[in-house]
Amino acid sequence: MPVTSVEKDLDQLTITIVADFTAPLHRLWDAYTDPRQLERFWGPPSYPAKFLRHDAVAGGRSVYVMTGPEGDAHYGCWDWTSADAPNAFEVLDRFANEAGEPNPDLPATRMDFAFEATTDGSRLSTTAHFDSLEQMQQLLDMGMLEGTREAMVQIDAVLADLAAFSADRGAEAQVLSDTQVRVARVIRGTVDQVWRAHTDAALMQRWLLGPDGWSMPVCEVATAVGDHYRYEWQRDGGDERFGFTGELLESDEPYRAVTTESMIGMDFPATLNELTLTAVEGGTLLALVITYANLEQRDAVLATGMTDGMEASYRRLDGLVQPTLA
Repeated sequence: MPVTSVEKDLDQLTITIVADFTAPLHRLWDAYTDPRQLERFWGPPSYPAKFLRHDAVAGGRSVYVMTGPEGDAHYGCWDWTSADAPNAFEVLDRFANEAGEPNPDLPATRMDFAFEATTDGSRLSTTAHFDSLEQMQQLLDMGMLEGTREAMVQIDAVLADLAAFSADRGAEAQVLSDTQVRVARVIRGTVDQVWRAHTDAALMQRWLLGPDGWSMPVCEVATAVGDHYRYEWQRDGGDERFGFTGELLESDEPYRAVTTESMIGMDFPATLNELTLTAVEGGTLLALVITYANLEQRDAVLATGMTDGMEASYRRLDGLVQPTLA
């Protein structure tokens, strides 16, 4: 079992859990910063988690939902107060509603995660800080300690499954809910390089093309919150053309951008696109969470082969960022 010690300090109002793993330090760190990996062990097996947002940087926020065997959903959020890769991060862990907003009526816990290399692999020390003995007991009664132990046991399988998250895999779409899909891929470049490739029009016109046989004659980039963008593509040697437009709602360079997206000339509901870039071993994890108006729109878009088109673009981006932007 990975958990090697559990220490309750009633004077300091803390509980510290130490777990040891045979995986190297960076592999363990990535398991927490990559939502695809984290949701495989965050929460007990009977309440698997899905991360709807995961900003693994200071000032960021993560939102997750754990779903029970009867379909009951329980939401939580992390507010990231610090992040020092690959050594430590600190979050304020809180209960939340469906919108990811903290529930002020339930206790919040400050969580410190400290990572260190060992002779046999790596060690994780997780310390929970409470405001009072009553709060500590309330969370213990809710199964916090048992849930953490079960999560640590599940990490071993995730750490062993490196191939599932390697930079050699293409873009994959994962359904998060009836209206949300996450497309994720590791790009072999730095976070700054990948961000620039999404904000420099000349670079975007070289990789954001989908399948072969298309060009991007119109690439008007939104550079500030409130700006609108417009992208148009045209089939080579023909008149077939389509495009998207939308508004930049949030921008936290170089980690996160939130936009709306509407297809030009079509009366379809706009989607909400949340792009997050996270440094991982082997490059940058690009995660795009798309929120659709309803289940029917989600399934209709997935049926178009959207992921294959995105992978064609990401392959170009993968080959572009290092030689061009280094």
